[in-house]
Amino acid sequence: MTNGKKVLLAAPRGYCAGVDRAVVAVEKALEQYGAPVYVRKEIVHNKHVVSTLAERGAIFVDETDQVPEGARVVFSAHGVSPAVHQAAADRKLDTIDATCPLVTKVHKEAIRFAKDDFDILLIGHEGHEEVEGTYGEAPEHIQVVGSPDDVHKVVVRDPGKVIWISQTTLSVDETMETVRRLRERFPSLQDPPSDDICYATQNRQVAVKKLAPSCDLVIVVGSANSSNSVRLMEVALESGARDAHRVDGSSELQDDWFDGVATVGVTSGASVPEILVSELLADLASRGFGEVEEVRTATEDLLFSLPRELRATHSQRPRREGRRALSVEPR
Repeated sequence: MTNGKKVLLAAPRGYCAGVDRAVVAVEKALEQYGAPVYVRKEIVHNKHVVSTLAERGAIFVDETDQVPEGARVVFSAHGVSPAVHQAAADRKLDTIDATCPLVTKVHKEAIRFAKDDFDILLIGHEGHEEVEGTYGEAPEHIQVVGSPDDVHKVVVRDPGKVIWISQTTLSVDETMETVRRLRERFPSLQDPPSDDICYATQNRQVAVKKLAPSCDLVIVVGSANSSNSVRLMEVALESGARDAHRVDGSSELQDDWFDGVATVGVTSGASVPEILVSELLADLASRGFGEVEEVRTATEDLLFSLPRELRATHSQRPRREGRRALSVEPR
């Protein structure tokens, strides 16, 4: 006999192929070259991952000028601008580019459309590392559009030659609303040749949309600076969850969240290791939520090959069984 309390566990959740690749890149660099290995910015936006790698000898810095000349530095999954590549070259740094290949794709779109003299509307959050990297590819052609409410500020040279691209970790619904409003202003607005919002971001949002209407509470595991984790919490609320919270881990759960709660939805952002979800489920079980039902909306089997600098001595084994390898070269 059950107590009527249960957990709906979203699937897919957690690590995406780009995050997996970036984290493994730092791990392999530490194995191959020894500590320290410098990393520009957080390799992925997750406190647990960053602290774990730091304990193993990774040193996280904000800019390349904080890296000793001639040392080795890894660029994070979010990508960097040409100016950062040049700054690293000027300091004779040995670079390992762990940029997610899906972010690299957006960079290449920006370069291509700038070369064709388009005004490029980059939908994304000002100040986010991914947006800074993409913007830096063609700052004279790109303007950032932060939300649907920013559309009225956009000024272009030729309304007939405008295209949009986007940050990969946004809310699908909000991005499409921004595009809709942009198209109202610029009817000739062109779409990118393929969807910029990454498959993992979309899949995790779809899973949350499916379970949220049945949940009194949705808990999203992910760090505050993780755009896709924050979006998951917002999507849960928009999709019918009575309440939703984002936590870095189970230690942040608050007792009053569970007052009158029978069904808890659980998911995690694309930069979150599964161990944090397991710990959360154990905590929920201790609160009486021992029954766990998986809500699966997709199966992911994508694996990106390691950065080329690490391929010579390391095999391309999947971190999890059942995923297919896909070699996508960063710039």
